[in-house]
Amino acid sequence: MAARVRKAVFPVAGLGTRFLPATKAMPKEMLTVVDRPLIQHVVDEAREAGIEHFIFVTGRNKSIIEDHFDRQFELEQVLAARSKTAELRALTNDLPGPGSTSFTRQQEPLGLGHAVWCARDLVGNEPFALLLPDVLVQTPGKGCLAQMLDAYAQHGGNILAVEPVPDDQVKNYGVVSISGKRDGRVLPIDGMVEKPKPGTEPSNLTILGRYILQPEIFTLLAAQEKGAGGEIQLTDAMLALLKRQPFYALRYDGRAFDCGSRLGFLIANIAYALARPDLAKAVAAEIKKLL
Repeated sequence: MAARVRKAVFPVAGLGTRFLPATKAMPKEMLTVVDRPLIQHVVDEAREAGIEHFIFVTGRNKSIIEDHFDRQFELEQVLAARSKTAELRALTNDLPGPGSTSFTRQQEPLGLGHAVWCARDLVGNEPFALLLPDVLVQTPGKGCLAQMLDAYAQHGGNILAVEPVPDDQVKNYGVVSISGKRDGRVLPIDGMVEKPKPGTEPSNLTILGRYILQPEIFTLLAAQEKGAGGEIQLTDAMLALLKRQPFYALRYDGRAFDCGSRLGFLIANIAYALARPDLAKAVAAEIKKLL
């Protein structure tokens, strides 16, 4: 039986340069999709999946993220005094439990692989989930990570959520190659490549930004040399781990939004607003006027 996944890592040390000047003083992870910060949406996904410990890999000027996941007694007192019970309940419901959050620093921008390695002591010797806050996944039912944990319970190993993209966009992503038939939702992976050159891509199945990884990845990351872009690439370490352990691709049920791009962020706001019963009708009407 596969060991239980209790912890999740959230790399939030990035500079958010694609959103300047908005991110000059505010972390990109705190930009809101409708009325919830990006990082809150992703933590919500992890909580819904049963994650118990939330590990944030931060950088300079990211203390607001830590504050967001802490209590604000003055605000709570004001809401209580004004009988704003719904707002107060929403604030308290969003908070992880006492002692269930940890924060560690990535002092240098050395890539995703290095950010994951910075969480090694907090994760320990157990499998963990890795969720990239730039990616939001809207699903019709069970969340993306919960779907991955179902696949993990059945297959064990390492699980990557994947999404097919148009052939002309494959060059922008990490891509997996699949062994055997491509029918079904859980597919054995036999290779990966980061941002392949056009014409060399092994498939159109791109790595989404949701992972379940075994702790042996930390040893490989510790010895990993800098790769593409002068950064320590997680894909390189996963390729090394693939020689020792199985990897599976999950074709999840839902739609992903790349909120690291302006267009993806704007579309996510529209999609999430249209999914809200209190906003959908009015938003649809306003979009129709604009068009």
